[in-house]
Amino acid sequence: MSVTTTGFAALLTRVAAIAAEREQELNKADGKLGDGDTGMTLRRVFAKAAEAVASPPADYGDFFKRAGMAASGATGSSLGSLVAFVFLAFGKSYAGRTELSAGDVAAMLGLARETMLARGGATLGDKTVVDMLAAIEEALRGAGDFAGMPKNALAAAEATLDDYRARPNRVGRARMFADRSVGLDDPGMLAVALICRDLAAPAT
Repeated sequence: MSVTTTGFAALLTRVAAIAAEREQELNKADGKLGDGDTGMTLRRVFAKAAEAVASPPADYGDFFKRAGMAASGATGSSLGSLVAFVFLAFGKSYAGRTELSAGDVAAMLGLARETMLARGGATLGDKTVVDMLAAIEEALRGAGDFAGMPKNALAAAEATLDDYRARPNRVGRARMFADRSVGLDDPGMLAVALICRDLAAPAT
């Protein structure tokens, strides 16, 4: 089974809707450690990206380039910029492809992780979104179909939140409140977990 850009556009639209629904929750979480704008940032970034590919080109290179360029102009935040860089990296890596398989998902998460590490200056273990991406990448490696991915991704996300909650943040604005960050979820990690939770929820 494979997914064309039309299917990926539908997924991106759903993620944009989730980001909008979770905006205040994420802003509140970020307000304890940062600027309180994580929810707003992700709402804007995913809305612009989804809008840019509402009529998707068949080539994934063009698809992700459009999404990345739109996302890059949506916000000036570091998290928003990292998401845009990830889309643009996908565009270079998947140029010429018109379909993606379940086996591509872990590789995409790995590319997202590498891009964010290179652009953001964090390292694994710093309690950032890259730790969450790495955990989900590992959980989905070797998947032969899409059916079990939402459930497996959610299990990895929830376990990672639990694991890192007792650790301090070591990068970004939150590092200035390292002691205060112990016992709290990193907002970027929480955002990914909430998206996984909503994607895994039964359709109503």
